[in-house]
Amino acid sequence: MKKSILLLALAVAVFGACKKQQTSSIMAMDPVDTTAQLMYRGAFANGPYGTTLGVVKIYGQNNVYSLVLDSFTVSSGPDLHVYLSKEVQPLNFIDLGVLRTRSGTQVYNISGMPDFAVFKYALIHCQQFDHLFGSANLQ
Repeated sequence: MKKSILLLALAVAVFGACKKQQTSSIMAMDPVDTTAQLMYRGAFANGPYGTTLGVVKIYGQNNVYSLVLDSFTVSSGPDLHVYLSKEVQPLNFIDLGVLRTRSGTQVYNISGMPDFAVFKYALIHCQQFDHLFGSANLQ
């Protein structure tokens, strides 16, 4: 009897872990407003704590801006956020929010009207441990 309960508990744990793993690999495919003007773009470079691939694009229309992560992939990490920053190591930055998923096209709204001559980096950054996973120089 104890052996049957133990085997049942082990099976539930294994199948539950598999389901959780599958949902973490879902790709975001946010729609991109193709009528907005492409203003800046940059390719991601790896940070010291992670691997980041893809392109970041800044679109603007009627003083409304959005940041798009395109063909994007990043290695796993806790508490990853998307930043617009004045520096590669974020000292002065705008937090655009929590990274929604580790791969796929994602769109983040940029509030206000930042000066992109000053905020010239897009970063994937772990807030919890202050670790840079990737950066892109916006040009």
